[in-house]
Amino acid sequence: MDIKDFKSGSLKQGYKYQYFMPEKINHDFSWEDPSINTLLEKASFHLGALNSFSSLVPDADMFIIMHIFKEAVISNRIEGTRTNIEEALNEQENLDPEKRDDWQEVHNYVKAMNNAIQELEKLPLSNRLIKNTHKILLSAGRGEHKSPGEFRISQNWIGGTSLSDAVFIPPAHEELPELLSDFELFLNNANINIPHLIRIAIAHYQFETIHPFLDGNGRIGRLLISLYLVHSKVLQKPLLYLSDFFEKNKTLYYDNLTFVRTKNDMSQWIKYFLEGVSQTAENSAQTLKKIIELKTDLEKNKLLSLGKRTKTANEFLYFLFHSPVITSTALQKEMKITAKTANSLIDAFIGLNILKERTGYSRNRIFVFDKYVELFM
Repeated sequence: MDIKDFKSGSLKQGYKYQYFMPEKINHDFSWEDPSINTLLEKASFHLGALNSFSSLVPDADMFIIMHIFKEAVISNRIEGTRTNIEEALNEQENLDPEKRDDWQEVHNYVKAMNNAIQELEKLPLSNRLIKNTHKILLSAGRGEHKSPGEFRISQNWIGGTSLSDAVFIPPAHEELPELLSDFELFLNNANINIPHLIRIAIAHYQFETIHPFLDGNGRIGRLLISLYLVHSKVLQKPLLYLSDFFEKNKTLYYDNLTFVRTKNDMSQWIKYFLEGVSQTAENSAQTLKKIIELKTDLEKNKLLSLGKRTKTANEFLYFLFHSPVITSTALQKEMKITAKTANSLIDAFIGLNILKERTGYSRNRIFVFDKYVELFM
């Protein structure tokens, strides 16, 4: 099917309302628009550069967790939470009570993503894996009563306060089994000759249109992009997350999804998506480059000044790249050192302008590896 001939779906009558019934997508797509090919080439180039750079970076896996935390913070921010990355990296009990629910939702997202990446080693990218991931995403906090891990069995809506004034009403729950089966087949159909980036662009639109859960659809839909790219070997490591691009261009994000449904304009959505991949891959590669420059500078120009403590200091720096917001107690536990040694290391890193103390207190102090955290803000 040529993308310009794509029909997104139609309205069907429900009980006192009409819902949108999307067309199935498990078939070939083609296009004649040369700008799609140009954007696809550009996005593929930047993804290739990111893959090459990540393969050359020593300990690249050490930095993945920060990319996941950034994605978790921004994806949840799109849904209305207000946690920043420094707060997310802190311990929950160190935050003001009114910030703890938002912290919990960010950490649910991190756990859901990490678990899904591990499950991809033994499960296909399937509705089963999606439900498992959703169960973790909503396992605690505000979503725990919204049927975690289960596709909905009632009608939901987007915008407005009820079905009567909703901006968009997804398909009725009775339609979900057939639509989700088609969606799963499309993700994994080796007989369809579509570039992976265009396949996941179409799949993301379809998932957001089906809206199969009572809550968490946006977060799962964005998380699925990274999972698909890892699953299909387009990404060697999970280092590409589009929520930052979507948030910065939020109006276009929602408008382009809506235009597919209302104007059958899949082309514009695909162009927007490909531009997002291109910009995000380029930015991710630059972030990796800056991390390596920071690490090299600290090792060569800062830590050597500590003399006999250089070896321990390097171990501490390695820990900070994993956990850039710390307390003395956490450091003692992680490195199995005494309180005196931990405090001495922390003081040395403050003196070298590597760590900053955040609380201003003399007890229960919190320290931040701010130059590293700032790379993800």
